[in-house]
Amino acid sequence: MDEGEHTSHVSETGDGRDDTDTTGADNTGADGVDTDGTNRTNRAKAAARARAADRTDTDRSVADAADVDLDGTDPDVDDDLGDRADPDDADIDGGSRDRSTTGVDLDGVVLDDDDDDADNQGLFDDLLSGEPIFENKEVLRPSYTPRELPHRNDQINRMATILVSALRGETPSNILIYGKTGTGKTASAKFVSQELESTSQKYDVPCEVEYINCEVTDTQYRVLAQLANTFVEKNRSVITERIERCRDLRSAATDDPTALGSTEFSTVEEVDTRIEELEADGEDMEEVPMTGWPTDRVYTSFFDAVDYHERVVVIMLDEIDKLVEKSGDDTLYNLSRMNSELENSRISIMGISNDLKFTDFLDPRVKSSLGEEEIVFPPYDANQLRDILQHRADTAFKTGALTDDVIPLCAAFAAQEHGDARRALDLFRTAGELAERSQAETVAEKHVRQAQDKIELDRVVEVVRTLPTQSKIVLFAVILLEKNGVHNINTGEVFNIYKRLCEEIDADVLTQRRVTDLISELDMLGIVNAVVVSKGRYGRTKEMGLSVPVEETEAVLLSDSRLGDIENVQPFVQARFDN
Repeated sequence: MDEGEHTSHVSETGDGRDDTDTTGADNTGADGVDTDGTNRTNRAKAAARARAADRTDTDRSVADAADVDLDGTDPDVDDDLGDRADPDDADIDGGSRDRSTTGVDLDGVVLDDDDDDADNQGLFDDLLSGEPIFENKEVLRPSYTPRELPHRNDQINRMATILVSALRGETPSNILIYGKTGTGKTASAKFVSQELESTSQKYDVPCEVEYINCEVTDTQYRVLAQLANTFVEKNRSVITERIERCRDLRSAATDDPTALGSTEFSTVEEVDTRIEELEADGEDMEEVPMTGWPTDRVYTSFFDAVDYHERVVVIMLDEIDKLVEKSGDDTLYNLSRMNSELENSRISIMGISNDLKFTDFLDPRVKSSLGEEEIVFPPYDANQLRDILQHRADTAFKTGALTDDVIPLCAAFAAQEHGDARRALDLFRTAGELAERSQAETVAEKHVRQAQDKIELDRVVEVVRTLPTQSKIVLFAVILLEKNGVHNINTGEVFNIYKRLCEEIDADVLTQRRVTDLISELDMLGIVNAVVVSKGRYGRTKEMGLSVPVEETEAVLLSDSRLGDIENVQPFVQARFDN
């Protein structure tokens, strides 16, 4: 059987496969196997695999791949066979077409993925697409100390005239600074302290200022330990520098004995002795643990550390009234009496307080020595707050980012609350953040009003959310009465509903006297407004009303899992009338 007959036999099968039977069952016989055709078939397989692997040739089409002549037949015949071929049959020609087609499709899928990646935006991409409004937001935070403090020049100059004696090596007078929250006390004191330290470095005068926030460090042990550790660390740095200078001097003296001529040392041995002394001093500098030592040992450690070398130290105690309230005036007494025992250094105290009357609780000896100089910071008025905000706005916001009514409105809101500059800056910053989140181009009046509501609501939400469960139940009882049109709510009405609520959520029922105390605590927090009303011969009672938004407060209370389980509150309100 010749090659042409063999090809004809393959074509008659209709499936594109080589049906040559090596067993000799058909007319071909065992000798009729077309070895040459098989070789061509193997070469065609290799060529097909190479084309499938080569994805760089994007011009190749499916039709080109299908026209491969694998067995020497006419391409038109192959096309005709491909049309009639069973898709389940695995012929070589069809396999090559499948691979080529798959390669083209995969290239298309990859291109589609690239297009999708270009079109899809991430979570933060949209937020970053808008132009920022802020130039430097940090200048609007309370922690920022500006280079200029408007309307505080008088107070700053008074502090400077008192502390300038430190630059002459003398002991400055102790200073007490008073003023309400947000009147620039801490910012002014820090500004003067920075100027004092920079000037001392310029004139090579050892003068240091140490700041302690007594609302955080509120016990005598912690104050003394923090001061001791601060000066221990500074002393170690001084010792290291002195040892290095001595070693350099020793090296120079070894080569040239005249190098010691202008120094305090006469021989190299004296230099070695000094190095050993300094190394021993460094080893003796032991840090104070935050707990565990007797107070007198902590005091001794601080005393030795601060008196290690000559310097003038100003200790700034912010919120000094918190320290006195928590641990008495022992700390102030010890600090104010240290100068009589110190040999090398001098200490001055600068106390900052919101409470004008905290000195009334001090020992007369402490009061006399501590309050040598007093400086009062009055509240800001609206015009002064406007100047402060304008001064910060020039640095905080981009040019043209504020409408004309933003700064006056922020100043007016803050001036209503006792001239609090910190509140004005918080309001100013929050208004800018709200405008930036809404992708507005400028900060407008509506953003200031939204910020005012947000700040007030945030405060209420945080206070209510952190209340104890019993206080939440009492507050919930007040809200239920208020929502049902009850005015001038008295303690008895609140207690009746409070008992029903406790029974519903299986909570302990407190006495009416204790519930009255909880109402007083809510009044102190500013959540309710309670006043004592006399009923004549019937005695006195507290009448109260809510001082916070009803809906928002109720939503915070219902977020508590125990109160949220109460399904129908109307029967509890009816309890007021039942009693």
